[in-house]
Amino acid sequence: MTYICLFYANICNLVPFSLYCLQLYHDYQQGQEYQTMHYDCIQEGIFLARPNRFIAHVDLNGQTVVCHVKNTGRCRELLIPGVTVLLEYHKDALAKGRKTAYSLIGVYKKREGKPPLLINMDSQAPNQAAWEWLQRQGLKNALISDIRREVTYGTSRFDLAFLSDGRPSFMEVKGVTLEENGLAMFPDAPTQRGVKHLEELIKASQDGFLCFLLFVIQMKEMTAFTPNRRTHPEFADALAAAQKAGVVILAMDCQVRPDSMEIDAPVPVSLIS
Repeated sequence: MTYICLFYANICNLVPFSLYCLQLYHDYQQGQEYQTMHYDCIQEGIFLARPNRFIAHVDLNGQTVVCHVKNTGRCRELLIPGVTVLLEYHKDALAKGRKTAYSLIGVYKKREGKPPLLINMDSQAPNQAAWEWLQRQGLKNALISDIRREVTYGTSRFDLAFLSDGRPSFMEVKGVTLEENGLAMFPDAPTQRGVKHLEELIKASQDGFLCFLLFVIQMKEMTAFTPNRRTHPEFADALAAAQKAGVVILAMDCQVRPDSMEIDAPVPVSLIS
């Protein structure tokens, strides 16, 4: 057995950190199986319209249904009338007080000269996929342990916190649904919240934490990732500053199926945009 000291205890109150000792096995998580996030009751429909950020009208077997859109981003290049979309049917919608029985979670993006590209649009999926990826020891050459979600550090709240070879680490996760000719980009709209997250990662890195920003590209076939400077130059500048300050910038694509999404392979990151 290996004993690793964990500096987590007073993580909500900045420093100093209390020391905890966790007993870990050398074969920690080896051979274990982890479930991939899964959607139930997936159906295909034809996108008709999006009256506002939260709902869409979809033709489902000749009937127009109202769906909750699980992504409040613009998604203008995805939700084009006539495209095929994926809906998750919630059979318990009435019992749970849901306003709609369907959630729009994916789209087949039309491409000239190529088959449609399946893109997962669920904005909650990247965090779950990242947690599963860490559970599978997705960060190579490091033992990942004590993975926690939604951890507060001072005035910051990070998506994931964990130990990387015993070193306290934070990870912020961003989902990517925008692509142009095989180039994945973020954001698809100005995001001051995203800039704030980068500033918080820089501060945590300066305080001695190992910090990561993980871009979860919710599709395959991407050749590279780059910040969308055209849409939000401030975010692109903040991302470059974060990398310079020691924040590790990662981009991973996903194996996307109609009923699941799983982080798969690294995608080259280019901060020159």
